[in-house]
Amino acid sequence: MSQKIVLASNNQGKLKEFHQLLAPLGFSVHSQSEFNVPDSPEPYFTFLENALSKARHAAKLTGLPALADDSGICVPSLGGAPGVFSARYAGEPKSDENNNQKLVMQLQGMDDRSAYYYCVLVFVRSENDPQPVIADGRWNGVFVDSPAGDGGFGYDPHFYVPEFGKTAAQLTPLEKNGISHRAKALQDLIQKLTQQA
Repeated sequence: MSQKIVLASNNQGKLKEFHQLLAPLGFSVHSQSEFNVPDSPEPYFTFLENALSKARHAAKLTGLPALADDSGICVPSLGGAPGVFSARYAGEPKSDENNNQKLVMQLQGMDDRSAYYYCVLVFVRSENDPQPVIADGRWNGVFVDSPAGDGGFGYDPHFYVPEFGKTAAQLTPLEKNGISHRAKALQDLIQKLTQQA
């Protein structure tokens, strides 16, 4: 019998991806919307704190183990910005186009265009789990001014992946899911969960 866990997200794409990868380990993944769990605030300045807060929030309101992620793009020449503010970098309402335009403007005249996507995953067995399972992944690239490709979302059209000679938005889903920050974090999580089984 599979163990039911709640995903601290309403994103159906994430739900499907997590379910496919965690089902072989005996987990049945369900969206927090199934339990009428409202989104958790994300008041912190680190991906880890936000993910941990979201996981504890979902576990508290459902009484089930919970999984949460927090991710974004970081640009070293901007001190790591947008970082945890990636989704709302240009303010409200959230807009991928406005976020990308702001980042293009911020990087004008800068030689260092290196950037990376970062994802942290947190799994808690209960709201007050003293030993949450923490996994992370990083995907290095270069931020370019001109967008290319119509796949992906967020900053993908501007995130150039040198080893493929394409932006993340030009990669096939299969290519992206093999090398992305979320894929790497999931591999790390699966390894840790397997070791603890």
